[in-house]
Amino acid sequence: MEKYVINIGRQLGSGGKQIAEQLAKTLKIKCYDKRLLDMAAKESGFAKELFEQNDENKSLMDTFMHMRFIFGNIGETIYDNVLSEESLFQFQSNAIRKCAEKESCIFLGRCADYILRDHPRAVNIFIAADEDERIQHVSEREGVDLETAKKILKKKENTRSNYYNYYTNKNWGAASSYDLCINISKLGYDKSFEFILDFVKKYLKIED
Repeated sequence: MEKYVINIGRQLGSGGKQIAEQLAKTLKIKCYDKRLLDMAAKESGFAKELFEQNDENKSLMDTFMHMRFIFGNIGETIYDNVLSEESLFQFQSNAIRKCAEKESCIFLGRCADYILRDHPRAVNIFIAADEDERIQHVSEREGVDLETAKKILKKKENTRSNYYNYYTNKNWGAASSYDLCINISKLGYDKSFEFILDFVKKYLKIED
């Protein structure tokens, strides 16, 4: 059968990354997350750090101005001609398409559902969780108090949603943008994973 792709969007602290990695392990396929940044850097010839600073974040102009402050005038036309948010997005998009052409795999975020919208065998999933649980997860992961964790969550989710909405002309987290939206707080992690796995297998007609 044709290669398939699973595109997963997720709220911060929802456990979406863990779900993606567990799906990859169960289905014996690769999960592409930050590994895409290495591939995009290789594709473009730019430093990986540039992609990391712009990862799911539409604020490259700030990065560019910071670079000029440190290194001086690195070329008046480099931003206009080469170094733009759209060009970095295009390099990352090319890396995603190449992976999807080569093998069945999972993509975590980075507008992969939009980039691969014409893929003949793809499923798009959005993973959410109750806010109090997500704040707790961020607090534990970052080693900060709950109030600080709440601020981090809000800031990063605004950045992530703005990035997605800008490049896709869709609404991040809206049911109409995905094939399945699930709040894993309702069933718990384990049952939610089994539900998602079953859905994916049936949707993509994956045989055991």
